[in-house]
This record gives sequence, structure tokens and C-alpha cells, in this order.
Amino acid sequence: MDQRLPPGLYVVATPIGNLADLSPRAAETLRGADRILAEDKRVSAKLLAYAGAKAPMSTYHDHSSEAERDAIVARLGSEAIALISDAGTPLISDPGYKLVRAARAAGHRVCTLPGPSAAIAALTLAALPTDRFLFVGFLPAKAKARGDAIAEIAGVRATLVLYESGPRLGATLAALADGLGVRNAAIAREISKLHEECVTGTLAELAERYSATAPKGEIVVVVGPPFAEAASEAELDSALDEALARLSPSRAAAEVAERLGVPKKRAYARALQLAAK
Repeated sequence: MDQRLPPGLYVVATPIGNLADLSPRAAETLRGADRILAEDKRVSAKLLAYAGAKAPMSTYHDHSSEAERDAIVARLGSEAIALISDAGTPLISDPGYKLVRAARAAGHRVCTLPGPSAAIAALTLAALPTDRFLFVGFLPAKAKARGDAIAEIAGVRATLVLYESGPRLGATLAALADGLGVRNAAIAREISKLHEECVTGTLAELAERYSATAPKGEIVVVVGPPFAEAASEAELDSALDEALARLSPSRAAAEVAERLGVPKKRAYARALQLAAK
């Protein structure tokens, strides 16, 4: 039998697809909570049934009022309340930070149970640099505001991670290609679900791919950092000659493209030429 939790706010990460990704500790916390705050109770009901959690649910989301938030905080002195999102880690691209801030300001216990995050999962699939990255959430829907937002991050020398819906994906990719120039990118979709996929290419290539067809499911766009100053032909040839002595043309091109920051297609085309000599 699960023990009763000490009063306070518990930020609980939930699966982004496969229910089996719910951690044992998260499941135990949900079963031990006095109340569970969910974005959409209908969406969360399936997860709570899977976890065996029977605590009453209340709704907490982007449109919850300050009065509702104050009422929740007032309960934290005597109740263990778990905060969950529809999928993934609460507070990532949702308004939960206001509740956490209010709970902490009132002196209540706040703890987090880490787990799935679509942004982090997409980074592991994209095969793009992960030493520095910037999560930018959803870009604005209107073209002018979206272009302005892209201009603000164009100079960031880090991998960019953003969320997007299927119907807007083509237009967003076209705007990114226009505002960021030549960048490698990846589209991760349906992560941890049956039809999980990750499609890679340049922004322009991906914009063309999704210009007419809107993919289904939850989508994460990962955009690589700006290419370094273009390597000269001599620099590219020298690096490829060394790599080709150890590797196949495709693997040599991939290694050199990442090291010199040149487009993979350019490196591969030149690798084939050098290998044929």
C-alpha cells in the first residue's frame, strides 16, 4: 500500500506517448496524492487508471484564474497535490511556473519528479549538436510575428528546439528557411508511439517535403546551429582525404561535414569525387 505523501506540490512528468514510460516513482506519487491537477481531465483519466491513482482531479491550465491558483496554494499546507500536464513535463511550454512560484512564495514544499520531455527526446533523435540548445516553444501563428521571432534567434549559435502542429508545419519550415538560411534540421513526430519517426534534411528540403502534406501527431522541430564560416575547397579536400583513408565516402563526409560545419550534401558529393580518383 502506498504511503501518504507529505503536504506540498509535486510536479510529475507524464509519458508523451507510451504509458509504460511513466516512472515507478511518478506512479507511486500519483497514487499517494490527495488531489491531482490536470490540463484536461479526460486526457489524464487514462493515465491515472494505468497508474492506479484514484485521487480526485481538478483542472489547472493556461486559462485558470488567479483566484483558482490561490485556492490551490491554500490547500498545500494540508494536502499533497500533484501537477501533471497532458503529456510530458509540466512547466515546459505551459503556465505551471506561476503555481510553483506561488507555492514556493507561500513557503510550501515543492518537489519535481523528472521524466519524459518531447524537446529532450527529439534532441536525442535529431543527430544535431546538443552541447548548447535553445527551447523556443511555439512560434507565433501570424506571419509577421513569426518572422520577427525568427529574426530574434537567428544569431544564436546553438541548436534550436520548437514545437509545431501538423497544419502549420510547412509554413513554419518555410519561414525558418527564409530567416535562418541553410541549416540542418530534423522533424521528430509521434515520439515513443507506434509510428515514431524522425526525418532529417536542410530546412529548405523539409519545407518542400511538408509544403503540401500536413503530418499527424505531436511534432518537434530541431534546427542545427549556423554553419561556421564556409570552409574553402582546399580545407574540405584536405579533411576528406584524411577521413577517406579510414572511412567509406558516406561516413567520411558525415564526419567532415560535422567538423567543418559544411552541408552534408556538399561534403558527400566531394567525397565521391575524391574517392573515384
